[in-house]
Amino acid sequence: MLKEMGVLRGVNLGGWLSQCDYSAERLNEFILAEDFARIASWGLDHVRIPVDYNVLEDDNGGYDAPGWERIDFALTECDKYNLKVVLDLHKTAGFSFDKGEMESGFFSSEACQERFYRLWEQLARRYGRLSDRVVFELLNEVTSETFIDVWNRIVREAIRRIRVYAPNTVILVGSYHNNSAPAVKDLDAPVDDRVIYNFHCYDPLHYTHQGAYWVDTLDRNARVNWQDSGAVESFFEAQFASAIEAAEKNHTTLYCGEYGVIDIVPTEDAIHWYKAINAVFERHGIARAVWSYRQMDFGIDDERWDSLRGELLKVL
Repeated sequence: MLKEMGVLRGVNLGGWLSQCDYSAERLNEFILAEDFARIASWGLDHVRIPVDYNVLEDDNGGYDAPGWERIDFALTECDKYNLKVVLDLHKTAGFSFDKGEMESGFFSSEACQERFYRLWEQLARRYGRLSDRVVFELLNEVTSETFIDVWNRIVREAIRRIRVYAPNTVILVGSYHNNSAPAVKDLDAPVDDRVIYNFHCYDPLHYTHQGAYWVDTLDRNARVNWQDSGAVESFFEAQFASAIEAAEKNHTTLYCGEYGVIDIVPTEDAIHWYKAINAVFERHGIARAVWSYRQMDFGIDDERWDSLRGELLKVL
């Protein structure tokens, strides 16, 4: 389905409408029209746009908020350059994947779940007619395995409501452990033939997140390169094996919504990781979007990639 749409190789616009200070300056200036032109010039075919609920919902629970205007702007610019769009609800009322913010009751709150459904109904009303170029991603990175049964139920109800307004839109669904590939197998079978399994890959974490200030399970001073870690293409084959099997069993395909290497790693070394994971993506026809376009500790638009960006773009 994604291949037929022309959605295969993309980039995240992280930090624009999500994980930011939500100021007018950020929303209006972090991503500009020329950025979409540049992304298209790189040969990429889509952007994944993470959006937090609070840039779409106002304080009264209505939808008079600045995020809608920014999404409309993105869709207009993407249409100019034949870029497709994945709309990713990155955070919803009662839920955050960020460990520091903590999951805050979404999976036990009927009120939060109803708010989630209504927000998706609103998104479907506005963008469901654009099913040839817009994909919906229900929620970013469910955290705990203990939520999977409730999450499967929420997914069914959300899709039921979305389909009233967006019968043909492709919908992405990820699993627990922050969209880990091995957790895909515990998702229910897709409710219809336009639902695709979604996962993220920052494995091995001690390589892709070395020095990350927000990962308290890692020694921030430890450094490792790709070759020293002993990881090769076979590592990714093993990581993705059960997800590939689950997708085949349930007659769907896979999308990797995030993958990347922290900017602490020298680009000359990081390129080997990208080559290895890309080879496995290509072998199994897995569509994907690299994290991230600009800044966010992973930006491929950042100056550090200037001398190797052409090589990087070949392996995204």
